[in-house]
Amino acid sequence: MNEPLEIRNGLTIPAGELTWRFDTSGGPGGQHANRASSRAELSFDLSSSPSVPDDLRTRMLANLGRRARNGVVTVTVDESRSQWRNRAIARKLMARLLREACRSPRHRRETRPSAGARKRRREAKRHRSETKTLRKPPEAE
Repeated sequence: MNEPLEIRNGLTIPAGELTWRFDTSGGPGGQHANRASSRAELSFDLSSSPSVPDDLRTRMLANLGRRARNGVVTVTVDESRSQWRNRAIARKLMARLLREACRSPRHRRETRPSAGARKRRREAKRHRSETKTLRKPPEAE
């Protein structure tokens, strides 16, 4: 588990920038759950990482939002009784989270309203105008 984390082509996070913390899983469970530190917490300080280029870091922090508290991204896993399996799951989750944060927003291609949409809009405006005209009191001659 001391391997670099592959995010995408050209972006790899060295194992030294990842911080692990282990704790007992919450809830009932008897002797094993109360004594074994099987819950894995993986943290990555995105805001001060030298591995991530500045422009990509800005986009990732914006995309992660509240998920990156003070620029630190944290993933906690306690799905399994095995710490080793929880570590593997946490690495996958962190990689997926950072991969999705790398994505740039899709550019919107400008489109024009269809002829039918323009016609419906004009009809709605004409109908609304007639409704308002009918509300007026009749003109005295």
